[in-house]
Amino acid sequence: MLYILFGADDFSLQERLEELKRGWGDPELLAINTTLFEAQQLAPNQLINTCDTAPFLGQFRLVMVKGLLSHLEQSGAYRRPATQSDSAAEWQALVDYVPQMPPTTVLVLIDGKVSKDNPWLKRLAPKANVEEFPLLKGTKLQQWIHSRVAQLGGSISPRAVKLLTELCGENLRILANELEKLHLYARGQVIEEKDVRQITSYAREAGVFTMVDAIVEQRAHAAIKLLHQLLAEGVAPSYLLFMVTRQLRLMVQAKTLEAQRLPPGEAQAQLGLSPNYPVDKLLRQTARYPMPRLVEVYSKLLETDLAIKTGKWQDELALDLLIVEVCQKA
Repeated sequence: MLYILFGADDFSLQERLEELKRGWGDPELLAINTTLFEAQQLAPNQLINTCDTAPFLGQFRLVMVKGLLSHLEQSGAYRRPATQSDSAAEWQALVDYVPQMPPTTVLVLIDGKVSKDNPWLKRLAPKANVEEFPLLKGTKLQQWIHSRVAQLGGSISPRAVKLLTELCGENLRILANELEKLHLYARGQVIEEKDVRQITSYAREAGVFTMVDAIVEQRAHAAIKLLHQLLAEGVAPSYLLFMVTRQLRLMVQAKTLEAQRLPPGEAQAQLGLSPNYPVDKLLRQTARYPMPRLVEVYSKLLETDLAIKTGKWQDELALDLLIVEVCQKA
């Protein structure tokens, strides 16, 4: 049997794999008869020889390969004539071998996002059980959340679903973890928006970023209100100061790139930021400040850190004074 499981939704893929494993006999015996390969370190004959090996005591031998389809496509192996003794011809041997594979062997190819035009996917798909796991978005993601909560034996309101997706994004692994916590917290009641704000760790993290934005955008009233809310929730003052300092450091770096008039994508790469970071907002915030003012604010951050560590000011007072200082118009 050949299975091809691929897609950007690694969480659903892994859950499906575990579901399939439960149908392949005793878990302990299957574990003994399981071999996992990484495509980059694998030769075709090595894979075929492993698949030819009979299982020990168990019903099936499970052979898993990670990243084979994408590795072969990126290496350009399919472009070489199959008549030559090269990697394309060698891997074509796997395609020819699959129909002859022992019935006691289960070969599973696991991959991330793979092009529908991937030549190896096209060659192997007619001989395989193929399942794709794309990222869930919009309505499908909301349906997944409702279904997940129902599996736990609970229910969740639409407003809570909306807030949860805003805070956690599309990462199903994170969402599943948060839903388990929310289900336990709700104790049989409908999970509401207030429960998400109370329990979800990402809600607190989002509050920290909102506070930082309010400070650098010179919205003093909102910044101070958020500061005291986060402190009341138990967020460490040192962490809040670190996050403000991090943002100012990024703004200083962005200011040095400003004169180069780089497009946002290139500026993002130069700053070493992840693709999900809102670089447009960072550039807008930076434009509010001339470089001398950024240096002045950065110095104030160092002064605040020293005042807290030496006991000159209490944490809360030091952060209040910092916000007042930063929010002063240049």
